[in-house]
Amino acid sequence: MTVRSLLAVGALALSLTALTAFTALCPAQYALIAQPIPVAERFAVTEWRLPATSPPFAAILFVPATWLPVATLKAVVVVGNVLLLALLIRLSWRFATRRPAMTTATAAAPAPATAPVPVPVPLPVLVAAGLWLEPVFRTVLHGEISLALACLILWDLTRPDHALGKGFAIGIAAGVELTPALFIAYLLLTGRPGDVRAGLTALASLIGTMLLGALVLPRSSLDFWTLRVFETSRPGEASSADNQSLQGLFARALHTPEPGVGWAAACVVITFAGLWLARRAVVRAGHGKWGVPAIALTALLVSPVSWSHHWVWCVPLLAVLLAEGRWRTAAVVALVFSARTFLLVPHEGWAELQLSWWQQVLASPYPLLALAVLAALAYAAYRHHHRHRRRRTAVGQLAAVRPLPLPQLPASNSSASTMR
Repeated sequence: MTVRSLLAVGALALSLTALTAFTALCPAQYALIAQPIPVAERFAVTEWRLPATSPPFAAILFVPATWLPVATLKAVVVVGNVLLLALLIRLSWRFATRRPAMTTATAAAPAPATAPVPVPVPLPVLVAAGLWLEPVFRTVLHGEISLALACLILWDLTRPDHALGKGFAIGIAAGVELTPALFIAYLLLTGRPGDVRAGLTALASLIGTMLLGALVLPRSSLDFWTLRVFETSRPGEASSADNQSLQGLFARALHTPEPGVGWAAACVVITFAGLWLARRAVVRAGHGKWGVPAIALTALLVSPVSWSHHWVWCVPLLAVLLAEGRWRTAAVVALVFSARTFLLVPHEGWAELQLSWWQQVLASPYPLLALAVLAALAYAAYRHHHRHRRRRTAVGQLAAVRPLPLPQLPASNSSASTMR
């Protein structure tokens, strides 16, 4: 144990102590999930009557959690989520510093393999800081699985293309919560053989989770996949400030609990735009590390309900920004995900449908940031296309230029004529 490692562990312990005190001093702001929600009896779980919204496969997967006493389960979940945050930070940094994907322009001169870039700051210090990101803190506090799903997806995406069963973990994640299914479409649309193979594996894995759910819980599976999956309001009130999806933004901005056609049309546009930007980042520009954040933000935007703890993808986003040396942008992103501004707006009754224009910004920080990131990626794609087009035009103009004809000197017949 060195002095540096002892200081890092001390920073983590101090951070956990401060977070515990923060939670004790602000109990009202973090007890919102305990409020009763009126839902049908057969679809409610826990003493707070929370609506169950995950596929039946998730219920099968988490049966072992019922074997532990509640107090023990709480401790396991808290410690497990802290360890998962450390894993997510390592995976994010490895992903952000890896060599760019091979493109047509770079295929002729492949770069030599290099060792992984080590994390520049001690991991316990990064974990101590990461715990203050609101999505991470909410995941730890409420015992959510967002960190586990993010680690599962990012681990699978960072595996080599020839790795056995690459894509299987993504399919499992999509079988637990449907939002990660957009990563399957992303892998299939990139067109790279390794990605397409992983996408097909992920699709088969997802179908396998559905079949397993149907085998063990046939009635629940039929009910979920034919009816409940289309009930976009089932997870909770769309207008709630805790809902940081595009639907929540529209509901609060339009002052209506049912955004309707406008929100649906915006989701279609954002979905196709996000997939196009992600594919362009990988195929055209060779910046595969921006393709994954684009898909993650797109999935969180178009999901009917994206609770704040779903936005743990802020950790890979920060890693990519820091790896590219964008320190100021990373500081702004970290501030947005730490400020907890949506907890400052009124929550009582339907107060979130009566917010003023300046309160709208406070109530929807995550979707507004995600839209800004996608807009920046679109602008970068436009600039890349414009530069490429100008380069092709310049090359074409140079090729069209012909050398001027020079007059030829008369050839001499002998050395004597030369002397004359």
